[in-house]
Amino acid sequence: MLADQNEVSSVKRVMVLQVLVWIGLSPCLIAQNPEPYVTPLSLDEMTGKQGVLETDLGVIVLDLLPQYAPNHVGLFIKMAKAGEYDGTIFHRMVEHGIIQGGDPFTKDLSRTDTYGRGGLGLVEAEVSDQLHIRGTVSAVLVPGQPNSGGAQFFICVVDQPSLNGQYSIWARVSEGLDVAVRISETPVDAEGRANERVVVRSVTIRDKPPPEPIPFSSESDKELATYRAVIETDFGQIKIDFYPDRAPNHVRNFLRLADAGVFDGMAFHRIAKGFVIQSGYLPSRRDPLTERQLGFVQELEPEFNDTPHVQGIVSMARGDDPASASTSFFICTDVAEELDGQYTAFGVVVSGIDVVKVIEMTPTKGETPITRIGIKRARVVIR
Repeated sequence: MLADQNEVSSVKRVMVLQVLVWIGLSPCLIAQNPEPYVTPLSLDEMTGKQGVLETDLGVIVLDLLPQYAPNHVGLFIKMAKAGEYDGTIFHRMVEHGIIQGGDPFTKDLSRTDTYGRGGLGLVEAEVSDQLHIRGTVSAVLVPGQPNSGGAQFFICVVDQPSLNGQYSIWARVSEGLDVAVRISETPVDAEGRANERVVVRSVTIRDKPPPEPIPFSSESDKELATYRAVIETDFGQIKIDFYPDRAPNHVRNFLRLADAGVFDGMAFHRIAKGFVIQSGYLPSRRDPLTERQLGFVQELEPEFNDTPHVQGIVSMARGDDPASASTSFFICTDVAEELDGQYTAFGVVVSGIDVVKVIEMTPTKGETPITRIGIKRARVVIR
């Protein structure tokens, strides 16, 4: 399976390169400025700023990076404040690869043949050692013309290491990467041009807000014990109370993930009859996580304790490394002494053990359910 995923990623990267060189314009078709744009703004004036893109499919927030590409950032700020991005579209995309936008020509429905040619040749290259990781925003170029950047940009929906050192990186997505993923799924023609208009309604510049306090970080063990998780499954509710006196960090982690909606849309992906049912596996989620949700995903140091793994106990799944627990959890359906002291038990089912047993009895192929058993919603309440 891993090899297949790598093969798909490689294909996506090749497709991305094809998209970025698709323009195929002769130099005479690009407006060549005698004087490349140089921003009058200082680094201090551009630092700590964000660009907020209101699109037809949701909001994308960009953290601007003037320390790496001051003129690209300055040009973006100038054009955004002048409303020059308002009404443009994301005109090219590779599904789960990249999305490309910023072309002023795309405001005009009668100029579809020229989409991808506008707003170029405005600013000189500012290539840095920054990497094209997921969420990176870079300047689109004309092939063979490194100083042809301008209004157009692309957003990496996945890592694109083959682009490193070739394009000027000037921002990263801090919120709304899930929106970018949805935009990348827009139907395209044989050349990768969007068949449907995804409009950028407005672009505004704002100060970056202070970091959000991490939820469930300051409560005492006594306060944590007052919370309950209610997991709404396809077969009914499962209610879980917690043992913060035994595994406080695992309790905080689970509450944080549940409250942020990380478990919503996941499935019970493993059923081992007479042993456990398991969920929390990120690939089982129907929709990608938001940047905020991704920020809460972390690996945990073990908090092994003397809680016996009996029916109803909730414990964290992990890999071979004891410190690899993250989002996946399991509920014991019977006594499982072999797990004692090896996995971190942090909660117990206080209502809905009948639902657990119904899930356990679902037909499987090996330990994989034949029919998907979903988590509609997980929420945190005060008991």
